[in-house]
Amino acid sequence: MPTIRVKIFEGRSDEIKREYAKALTDASTKVLVCEAGTVDVIFEDIKKSDWATGGVLWSERD
Repeated sequence: MPTIRVKIFEGRSDEIKREYAKALTDASTKVLVCEAGTVDVIFEDIKKSDWATGGVLWSERD
């Protein structure tokens, strides 16, 4: 049913992604009243040089 796309900076471990996917799935099943097996979580790892906020690349921030 729900597909959740998560865009995050690259470098997060599989353990962290697993924990976050579980938390998103748990919240989705509670709020949307659906089965865990119907919840998809897709992680997209983004390089800091490919993401800008306020016109400034994240790779150029302190």
